[in-house]
Amino acid sequence: MQLDVADLRDFYATPLGQVARRLLSRKLRSRWPRANGATLAGLGYCTPYLGSYRGEASHIAALMPETQGALVWPPEGAKQSTLVDECRLPLRDNSVDRMLVAHCLEVSDHAAPLLRELWRVLKPEGRLIIIVPNRRGVWAHLDTTPFGYGRPYSRSQLEFLLRDSLLTPIDWSSSLHVPPFNQSMLLRSAAAWERLGSSLWPGFGGVLVVEACKETVAPIGGKVARARTIRDLVIAR
Repeated sequence: MQLDVADLRDFYATPLGQVARRLLSRKLRSRWPRANGATLAGLGYCTPYLGSYRGEASHIAALMPETQGALVWPPEGAKQSTLVDECRLPLRDNSVDRMLVAHCLEVSDHAAPLLRELWRVLKPEGRLIIIVPNRRGVWAHLDTTPFGYGRPYSRSQLEFLLRDSLLTPIDWSSSLHVPPFNQSMLLRSAAAWERLGSSLWPGFGGVLVVEACKETVAPIGGKVARARTIRDLVIAR
């Protein structure tokens, strides 16, 4: 089941959603400290995490699947969000330096074609980060947050999908070790939960975070219909 974009927006406006955004943003920054001059795209609902890169990346696109719906983003200035078919992205081959996927793969009915499409648009030296609910984590088993919807993954399941799509995992980690409850005491200690969980119980975080690179071997298969390409992404400001 795919959540509506308004539900995702509303979650990130809650205290728990704000904690999730902070923890995952730190995780992203640990892998991608800077995006100077890069073309950065997010597929799914990634705007809570893309915003901090707006002053660094040369171009940013928030690609929102048609099954989810789209919001205008950012609220001011040139718009950088668009509604897409997740398996036919309106981007040129080898055009994206960094791709983030969140609130997308776990609710997609076409996981393999989606990953092949990501392979197509990534540059040969490009990097991909996917955030998915962890099958062993508490967050995946409660539907009070967006991470409780769709199909949660184990590391082995996700690794199989990636390698089958010619994407090689280069870093694995987990996040959201704090229990998914809007209780002020828990939320105030979220950073401590994250440090302790990452050290002692890394396999039980609420989400898996995997960074992958593109194997530069063309995938085998027939011709795939392409969406009309966006000629130029909006320059990030």
